[in-house]
Amino acid sequence: MPEEHVDVLIVGAGLSGIGAAVRLGKEHPGKSLAILEAREAIGGTWDLFRYPGVRSDSDMFTLGYSFKPWTDAKAIADGDSIREYVRATAGEYGVDQKIRFRHRVVRAEFSSETARWTVHAHRDDTDEPVVLTCSFLYTCAGYYNYERGYTPEFAGIEEFTGQIVHPQHWPEDLDYAGKRVVVIGSGATAVTLVPAMAEKASHVTMLQRSPTYIVSMPSKDGIADSLRGRLPAGVAYPIIRWKNVLLTMAIFQLSRRAPGVVKSMLRKGVTAQLPEGYDIDKHFKPRYNPWDERLCLVPDGDFFKSIRSGRSSVVTDRIDRFTRTGLRLTSGAELDADVVVTATGLNVQAVGGMKLTVDGKDVSLPETVAYKGIMLSGVPNFALTLGYTNASWTLKADLVSEYICRLLKQMDARGQQIVTPLTPESDAPLTPFLNLKAGYIQRSIDQLPKQGPAAPWKAYQNYARDLLLIRRGPVDDGVRFSRAAPAGRPAPASVGEPVTDSVTA
Repeated sequence: MPEEHVDVLIVGAGLSGIGAAVRLGKEHPGKSLAILEAREAIGGTWDLFRYPGVRSDSDMFTLGYSFKPWTDAKAIADGDSIREYVRATAGEYGVDQKIRFRHRVVRAEFSSETARWTVHAHRDDTDEPVVLTCSFLYTCAGYYNYERGYTPEFAGIEEFTGQIVHPQHWPEDLDYAGKRVVVIGSGATAVTLVPAMAEKASHVTMLQRSPTYIVSMPSKDGIADSLRGRLPAGVAYPIIRWKNVLLTMAIFQLSRRAPGVVKSMLRKGVTAQLPEGYDIDKHFKPRYNPWDERLCLVPDGDFFKSIRSGRSSVVTDRIDRFTRTGLRLTSGAELDADVVVTATGLNVQAVGGMKLTVDGKDVSLPETVAYKGIMLSGVPNFALTLGYTNASWTLKADLVSEYICRLLKQMDARGQQIVTPLTPESDAPLTPFLNLKAGYIQRSIDQLPKQGPAAPWKAYQNYARDLLLIRRGPVDDGVRFSRAAPAGRPAPASVGEPVTDSVTA
């Protein structure tokens, strides 16, 4: 049977993939489009994570789509609300009809002779292979492994007689009512789980090796509510969105330029939320500067309220080993537990774990350089979505989809079939693409693309700057356009090989 062909193939039907499909449908209604989703539902992260209290760690006015105003009362939204928002968007714009569920992409092969990707997927529901071709491959699969969360090796873990759960694989029937719970970790997931589980558990202990920065903010945005009550949604939403963008950027820049000032602000916020005499230096004084890792957001101070009520507590120590009834710490103390939640992080996995080849040569992601944080040097007709580490994911995802639409229009106007980002010509050292010091990033830093010393190969993690670079800047700086190369002619660019001419018309 002939292989099915689409103009653009999107991998992933989560927040990024649905947003990309909507924009492509608007800007390129004549192009054929399909979405392959490994799981059985729309929503991505927001369908996968079902642990108690799961919520956004960014405000929904910036995590929501620019083209579909967030209308819910809560600016910090729960997972169910976000999932329904994504599903409603897919239905409203008809992109839900373009999704093929249970299609797990395994590998993709680009041919310069045909200017096409051949994409190999596996249908988990029928256990059958599926092959499609596409002119442009667009991955919106996030950057972590959906199948397996990260759990360190713990001595004695097999001796524990209670239940051990990872938040990424939360059992629907987990009963922790009236039980002693220990949550291992101190990141966003842990500070979300603690107050949520404390509502039913007899006690919840957050066990952390070292503290993280935690900031409390209202779950509702008073300014946003006021503006939405006075202005039409189409007018209020951009104002609210920009207000929150600028506030987030200001805090990040202040953290970089005057970390001591931000440390003091965050400490005062924590001190005001905790009982008098609480050992803040031990439990809430991180060893790093603000925004070296993401700040943990707690809406309405629910995490601190739980501590004040006595239903939860924080222990800062290291695990020596599991015992039959809990955990023994290196200090000699023991924590009894019926349920242990390993909120210990994610396993990073770029481009959905698929294998890429270009003209028969395997693509080694660490040897590529990210172009505008969107494409990879030497990899033709390919884009990936990686959101900001210091702001809402969707802000960058929106810009990525805008750029791809502009790029496709440019290719159509020029009559070109292939676009290949080049490798920067510079003696300056390349650096990791993601600049966070978080453990899940550092564990996988050698598996990810690099970034260059300057635009368009540097990821600035700055929305305002990216507006100029991605939305307003040229689409053809640092790339090469070409047409399919018949057999016997050289490919337009080799993986990782510098090319001197930036544009071939």
